[in-house]
Amino acid sequence: MLFDRPLLFGTLIRRFNRFFAEIELEHFPPLFSREAEGKKIVAHCPNTGSMKGVNVPGARVAVSYHPEPERRMHYTWQLIQLEGDWVGINTMVPNRITAEALEAGLIPCFRRYSSYRQEVRYGEHSRLDFALGKAERCLVEVKNVTLVEDGLAKFPDCVSERATKHLHCLMDNIKHGGKSTVLFVIQHHAANYFGPADDLDPVYGKTLRQAVKKGMKIEAWKAKVTTEEIRLSEKVRVRL
Repeated sequence: MLFDRPLLFGTLIRRFNRFFAEIELEHFPPLFSREAEGKKIVAHCPNTGSMKGVNVPGARVAVSYHPEPERRMHYTWQLIQLEGDWVGINTMVPNRITAEALEAGLIPCFRRYSSYRQEVRYGEHSRLDFALGKAERCLVEVKNVTLVEDGLAKFPDCVSERATKHLHCLMDNIKHGGKSTVLFVIQHHAANYFGPADDLDPVYGKTLRQAVKKGMKIEAWKAKVTTEEIRLSEKVRVRL
Protein backbone atom coordinates (compact mmCIF):
# COMPACT_ATOMS: atom_id res chain seq x y z
CA MET A 1 0.00 0.00 0.00
CA LEU A 2 1.59 3.21 -1.17
CA PHE A 3 0.65 6.46 0.53
CA ASP A 4 -0.96 8.57 -2.17
CA ARG A 5 0.79 11.77 -1.04
CA PRO A 6 3.78 12.67 1.16
CA LEU A 7 3.18 12.37 4.88
CA LEU A 8 3.64 15.23 7.33
CA PHE A 9 5.67 14.80 10.51
CA GLY A 10 5.24 16.04 14.04
CA THR A 11 5.20 15.18 17.73
CA LEU A 12 2.36 13.43 19.52
CA ILE A 13 1.06 15.59 22.33
CA ARG A 14 -1.82 13.40 23.43
CA ARG A 15 -4.56 11.10 22.24
CA PHE A 16 -7.50 12.64 24.05
CA ASN A 17 -10.18 10.12 23.14
CA ARG A 18 -10.58 7.10 20.88
CA PHE A 19 -10.93 9.19 17.75
CA PHE A 20 -8.70 12.25 18.10
CA ALA A 21 -5.03 13.03 18.71
CA GLU A 22 -3.37 16.37 19.31
CA ILE A 23 -0.15 16.73 17.32
CA GLU A 24 2.39 19.50 16.86
CA LEU A 25 3.49 19.48 13.24
CA GLU A 26 7.03 20.23 12.15
CA HIS A 27 5.76 21.86 8.96
CA PHE A 28 2.32 22.62 7.64
CA PRO A 29 1.21 21.81 4.08
CA PRO A 30 2.15 24.45 1.45
CA LEU A 31 -1.25 26.15 1.52
CA PHE A 32 -0.58 27.36 5.05
CA SER A 33 1.55 30.41 5.77
CA ARG A 34 4.96 29.93 7.33
CA GLU A 35 3.74 31.84 10.38
CA ALA A 36 1.51 28.86 11.16
CA GLU A 37 4.40 26.43 11.54
CA GLY A 38 4.74 24.87 14.95
CA LYS A 39 1.04 25.20 15.77
CA LYS A 40 -0.98 22.25 17.03
CA ILE A 41 -3.50 20.31 14.98
CA VAL A 42 -6.11 17.69 15.79
CA ALA A 43 -5.86 14.53 13.70
CA HIS A 44 -8.29 11.67 13.29
CA CYS A 45 -7.08 8.54 15.11
CA PRO A 46 -8.05 5.49 12.99
CA ASN A 47 -7.56 3.06 15.87
CA THR A 48 -10.25 2.65 18.51
CA GLY A 49 -8.37 0.11 20.64
CA SER A 50 -6.35 0.90 23.73
CA MET A 51 -3.23 1.46 21.59
CA LYS A 52 -1.17 0.08 24.44
CA GLY A 53 2.52 0.50 23.64
CA VAL A 54 1.95 2.81 20.66
CA ASN A 55 0.28 5.75 22.38
CA VAL A 56 3.50 7.50 23.43
CA PRO A 57 3.31 11.26 23.98
CA GLY A 58 6.50 12.97 22.83
CA ALA A 59 7.17 10.43 20.09
CA ARG A 60 7.54 11.46 16.46
CA VAL A 61 4.49 10.69 14.34
CA ALA A 62 3.43 10.90 10.70
CA VAL A 63 0.04 12.05 9.46
CA SER A 64 -1.63 12.13 6.08
CA TYR A 65 -3.21 15.38 4.89
CA HIS A 66 -6.55 15.46 3.10
CA PRO A 67 -7.51 18.99 2.02
CA GLU A 68 -10.82 18.02 0.40
CA PRO A 69 -13.45 20.49 1.71
CA GLU A 70 -16.05 17.76 2.25
CA ARG A 71 -13.85 16.05 4.84
CA ARG A 72 -14.54 16.91 8.45
CA MET A 73 -10.99 15.99 9.54
CA HIS A 74 -8.14 17.00 7.25
CA TYR A 75 -5.42 15.07 9.09
CA THR A 76 -5.19 11.34 9.83
CA TRP A 77 -2.60 9.84 12.16
CA GLN A 78 -0.84 7.01 10.31
CA LEU A 79 2.50 6.14 11.96
CA ILE A 80 4.50 6.50 15.16
CA GLN A 81 8.26 6.17 15.47
CA LEU A 82 9.45 3.80 18.20
CA GLU A 83 13.08 2.83 18.76
CA GLY A 84 14.02 4.47 15.48
CA ASP A 85 11.54 2.55 13.31
CA TRP A 86 8.04 3.32 12.13
CA VAL A 87 4.98 1.48 13.44
CA GLY A 88 1.61 1.63 11.66
CA ILE A 89 -1.39 2.45 13.83
CA ASN A 90 -4.15 2.67 11.20
CA THR A 91 -6.49 -0.32 11.62
CA MET A 92 -7.79 0.13 8.06
CA VAL A 93 -4.39 -0.66 6.53
CA PRO A 94 -4.25 -4.45 7.16
CA ASN A 95 -7.31 -5.13 4.99
CA ARG A 96 -5.88 -3.02 2.17
CA ILE A 97 -2.49 -4.72 2.17
CA THR A 98 -4.13 -8.14 2.54
CA ALA A 99 -6.15 -7.50 -0.63
CA GLU A 100 -2.95 -6.50 -2.43
CA ALA A 101 -1.20 -9.63 -1.15
CA LEU A 102 -4.07 -11.85 -2.34
CA GLU A 103 -3.93 -10.31 -5.81
CA ALA A 104 -0.15 -10.76 -5.97
CA GLY A 105 -0.20 -14.29 -4.54
CA LEU A 106 2.11 -13.36 -1.67
CA ILE A 107 0.45 -15.58 0.96
CA PRO A 108 1.19 -19.21 0.00
CA CYS A 109 -1.81 -20.82 1.69
CA PHE A 110 -4.22 -18.59 -0.27
CA ARG A 111 -2.69 -19.01 -3.73
CA ARG A 112 -5.14 -21.76 -4.68
CA TYR A 113 -7.99 -19.23 -4.69
CA SER A 114 -8.40 -17.17 -7.85
CA SER A 115 -10.95 -14.68 -6.54
CA TYR A 116 -12.16 -13.03 -3.37
CA ARG A 117 -14.87 -10.78 -1.97
CA GLN A 118 -14.56 -8.33 0.89
CA GLU A 119 -16.92 -7.43 3.73
CA VAL A 120 -18.90 -10.65 3.53
CA ARG A 121 -22.07 -10.95 5.57
CA TYR A 122 -22.16 -13.96 7.89
CA GLY A 123 -25.43 -14.69 9.64
CA GLU A 124 -27.76 -11.83 10.51
CA HIS A 125 -25.45 -9.55 12.42
CA SER A 126 -21.83 -10.26 11.46
CA ARG A 127 -19.42 -9.47 8.66
CA LEU A 128 -16.09 -11.10 7.92
CA ASP A 129 -13.29 -9.49 5.95
CA PHE A 130 -12.75 -11.89 3.04
CA ALA A 131 -14.38 -14.84 1.31
CA LEU A 132 -11.98 -16.68 -1.00
CA GLY A 133 -12.84 -18.68 -4.09
CA LYS A 134 -15.94 -18.85 -6.26
CA ALA A 135 -17.73 -21.10 -3.80
CA GLU A 136 -16.69 -18.75 -0.99
CA ARG A 137 -16.20 -21.58 1.46
CA CYS A 138 -12.92 -20.15 2.80
CA LEU A 139 -13.49 -17.22 5.13
CA VAL A 140 -10.68 -14.97 6.38
CA GLU A 141 -10.82 -12.45 9.20
CA VAL A 142 -7.96 -9.92 9.36
CA LYS A 143 -6.78 -8.43 12.65
CA ASN A 144 -4.46 -5.49 13.18
CA VAL A 145 -1.66 -6.00 15.71
CA THR A 146 0.39 -3.16 17.22
CA LEU A 147 1.10 -4.43 20.73
CA VAL A 148 4.56 -6.03 21.02
CA GLU A 149 6.22 -6.95 24.33
CA ASP A 150 9.63 -8.63 24.47
CA GLY A 151 9.33 -9.69 20.84
CA LEU A 152 5.83 -11.14 21.31
CA ALA A 153 3.14 -9.58 19.13
CA LYS A 154 -0.14 -9.78 21.04
CA PHE A 155 -3.81 -9.46 20.15
CA PRO A 156 -6.07 -7.92 21.28
CA ASP A 157 -4.71 -4.90 23.16
CA CYS A 158 -7.87 -4.73 25.30
CA VAL A 159 -11.02 -6.81 25.82
CA SER A 160 -12.69 -7.32 22.43
CA GLU A 161 -16.04 -9.07 22.42
CA ARG A 162 -16.32 -8.32 18.70
CA ALA A 163 -13.09 -10.20 17.92
CA THR A 164 -14.29 -13.18 19.94
CA LYS A 165 -17.60 -13.08 18.05
CA HIS A 166 -15.67 -13.31 14.78
CA LEU A 167 -13.95 -16.48 16.01
CA HIS A 168 -17.32 -18.07 16.68
CA CYS A 169 -18.38 -17.21 13.12
CA LEU A 170 -15.23 -18.84 11.76
CA MET A 171 -15.86 -21.96 13.83
CA ASP A 172 -19.46 -22.09 12.61
CA ASN A 173 -18.23 -21.92 9.02
CA ILE A 174 -16.01 -24.95 9.66
CA LYS A 175 -18.94 -26.77 11.24
CA HIS A 176 -20.85 -26.30 7.99
CA GLY A 177 -18.05 -27.64 5.79
CA GLY A 178 -16.09 -24.48 5.07
CA LYS A 179 -12.52 -23.42 5.81
CA SER A 180 -11.57 -20.56 8.10
CA THR A 181 -8.43 -18.54 8.76
CA VAL A 182 -7.62 -15.59 10.98
CA LEU A 183 -4.81 -13.43 9.63
CA PHE A 184 -2.91 -11.27 12.11
CA VAL A 185 -1.12 -8.36 10.42
CA ILE A 186 1.61 -6.98 12.67
CA GLN A 187 2.53 -3.38 11.87
CA HIS A 188 5.47 -3.39 14.29
CA HIS A 189 9.16 -3.99 13.58
CA ALA A 190 9.95 -5.57 16.97
CA ALA A 191 7.75 -8.66 16.55
CA ASN A 192 9.47 -12.05 16.44
CA TYR A 193 6.43 -14.26 17.03
CA PHE A 194 2.72 -13.98 17.76
CA GLY A 195 0.40 -15.10 20.54
CA PRO A 196 -2.94 -14.17 22.10
CA ALA A 197 -2.94 -11.50 24.81
CA ASP A 198 -4.23 -13.73 27.59
CA ASP A 199 -3.41 -11.11 30.21
CA LEU A 200 -5.66 -8.54 28.53
CA ASP A 201 -8.49 -10.70 27.15
CA PRO A 202 -8.37 -14.31 28.45
CA VAL A 203 -11.71 -15.11 26.79
CA TYR A 204 -10.31 -14.31 23.37
CA GLY A 205 -7.22 -16.45 23.99
CA LYS A 206 -9.33 -19.39 25.13
CA THR A 207 -11.65 -19.06 22.13
CA LEU A 208 -8.74 -18.76 19.71
CA ARG A 209 -7.27 -22.06 20.95
CA GLN A 210 -10.70 -23.68 20.77
CA ALA A 211 -11.08 -22.52 17.17
CA VAL A 212 -7.69 -23.97 16.22
CA LYS A 213 -8.68 -27.32 17.68
CA LYS A 214 -11.77 -27.25 15.49
CA GLY A 215 -9.68 -26.69 12.37
CA MET A 216 -9.26 -22.93 12.03
CA LYS A 217 -5.89 -21.82 10.67
CA ILE A 218 -3.77 -18.95 11.95
CA GLU A 219 -1.52 -16.83 9.75
CA ALA A 220 0.64 -14.14 11.40
CA TRP A 221 2.55 -11.79 9.12
CA LYS A 222 4.76 -8.83 9.87
CA ALA A 223 4.33 -5.73 7.74
CA LYS A 224 7.21 -3.55 6.60
CA VAL A 225 6.28 0.00 7.54
CA THR A 226 7.93 3.05 5.96
CA THR A 227 6.82 6.60 5.28
CA GLU A 228 6.28 5.67 1.62
CA GLU A 229 4.48 2.33 1.88
CA ILE A 230 3.25 -0.51 4.07
CA ARG A 231 3.35 -4.10 2.81
CA LEU A 232 3.39 -7.66 4.11
CA SER A 233 7.00 -8.75 4.47
CA GLU A 234 7.43 -12.01 6.41
CA LYS A 235 5.54 -14.73 8.21
CA VAL A 236 6.19 -15.06 11.95
CA ARG A 237 5.82 -18.01 14.29
CA VAL A 238 2.63 -18.51 16.29
CA ARG A 239 2.79 -19.56 19.93
CA LEU A 240 -0.46 -20.71 21.52
